[in-house]
Amino acid sequence: MDPNQRIARISAHLNPPNLDDQMVDGSGLNRVGCRAKGGSPGFKVAILGAAGGIGQPLAMLMKMNPLVSVLHLYDVANAPGVTADISHMDTSAIVRGFLGQPQLEEALTGMDLVVIPAGVPRKPGMTRDDLFNINAGIVRTLSEAIAKCCPKAVVNIISNPVNSTVPIAAEVFKKAGTFDPKKLMGVTMLDVVRANTFVAEVMSLDPREVDVPVVGGHAGVTILPLLSQVKPPCSFTQKEIEYLTGRIQNGGTEVVEAKAGAGSATLSMAYAAVKFADACLKGLRGDANIVECAFVASHVTELPFFASKVRLGRCGIDEVYGLGPLNEYERMGLEKAKKELSGSIEKGVTFVKK
Repeated sequence: MDPNQRIARISAHLNPPNLDDQMVDGSGLNRVGCRAKGGSPGFKVAILGAAGGIGQPLAMLMKMNPLVSVLHLYDVANAPGVTADISHMDTSAIVRGFLGQPQLEEALTGMDLVVIPAGVPRKPGMTRDDLFNINAGIVRTLSEAIAKCCPKAVVNIISNPVNSTVPIAAEVFKKAGTFDPKKLMGVTMLDVVRANTFVAEVMSLDPREVDVPVVGGHAGVTILPLLSQVKPPCSFTQKEIEYLTGRIQNGGTEVVEAKAGAGSATLSMAYAAVKFADACLKGLRGDANIVECAFVASHVTELPFFASKVRLGRCGIDEVYGLGPLNEYERMGLEKAKKELSGSIEKGVTFVKK
């Protein structure tokens, strides 16, 4: 390659290409032919909050995903450093960094999937609601930019409290006239990952072979693991059910306390977020039977949002599944979850409407 070609190639990494050169398929997804030689076109993914505690490992893991062709890393600080660092990884995704509000729209234009870990983390003694006042404003601002620049993108929200931030994003999209309930998902995958791990420990199984549906929401008692529906089928004592349910519900607090002021669950959250983002990308690609739990617009209960199993497809969510048969303990847990969840959802809706 002659020097001019090399310079052109390097500058292509640093400056986004002309977005008019994209190919758009029938589902409204942007496919870009900008992979390493021999690679097939993949998806364009943006991470908003890419320099944070979750954002950095999330960005690294997304750079490793062969389904990603372009990875945009946005943050209000430190985005250039994280971008430089991750761009040296020898995987085919092209990485570009975007710093601060003036570059937000550029970061989002033409994206297929937007993952949002932006915001402040929990500290010891903080509830997820304590985070609300800061993170609610951040999610609203980012959602307004998504509505403007990539209204057809699938959006994965990690920023806590998810039980309120997903309704905030929905209200922003409704105001903009771009709301598509199939495209907006709160990431509750960490609850599932924890449930799989803790059940595997109790039953002496490989966690990769365990599947625990976790429904409801993504905070405290709103997290409802359906231990009666575990695969492979397991029978638990009442004591085990209570221990596992409590530990799954308080998994975030366990990490916050163990880190003793040095942060919250960032590494396991990044792992779970990438697992869920990968499922979304496989769905967009057209893979069959991609089923995961997520907090979504729902008719499963009387609440407007609820986490349950969803089937992912080319348009985002193809189907939202019902809860299936619950035992008495789970039915009681469901009532507690709904009561708490109702207030959190309302808080998010009111925040945008006020």
